[in-house]
Amino acid sequence: MIAFLLAPQNVPFVAALVLMLLIGLVELSGFGGAADFDIDPDTPSLLAWLNLGRLPMLMLLVVFLFAFGTVGLIAQRIVAALFGGPAPALLAVPAAVAAAFPLTRIFSRLFARFVPTDETTAVSRDSLIGRVAVIVTGEAKPGSAAQARARDAHGQPHYVMVEPDEPEEILAEGETVIIVRRAGAKFFAVRDAALGQGNV
Repeated sequence: MIAFLLAPQNVPFVAALVLMLLIGLVELSGFGGAADFDIDPDTPSLLAWLNLGRLPMLMLLVVFLFAFGTVGLIAQRIVAALFGGPAPALLAVPAAVAAAFPLTRIFSRLFARFVPTDETTAVSRDSLIGRVAVIVTGEAKPGSAAQARARDAHGQPHYVMVEPDEPEEILAEGETVIIVRRAGAKFFAVRDAALGQGNV
């Protein structure tokens, strides 16, 4: 069994299951970051189809890793029994990924029944308008966005690209701003003179 698991053709599936366990251990130990991706659950996408919004992003990743690793090893075991050896990874990995997506959708829907809806960190992008943010990378100039960190109503950080809402204004790195509007994936902000530099 050990030789089967350590076969080069099965390394991607074993690695996925190991990563799943490591994420679980990190979360249980309390060292896991709570940062979430800046995704709008109201917009149709693959992540929305996979039930992001019903489950936090990290839990969705764990479900996918479990489905991918388990399906891959079971399929490789069947192939090895029929043909004397596992299939090449170049064939087995894409097939396992294709099978893991619908399984992730099914499993995540089942798990979501046990997760209170107020625990999800997925929020609409528009909910960040009016919230305080800090410029964390670069300078924000008209026509040149910088990365900023804002926290949603759940206290979870989101990293977004912002430009000054005022013409000719420059928002320096470390400066505290208020997000006032967005256009597509880009946000616009004004300097928060009252807060100055902060830790959002």
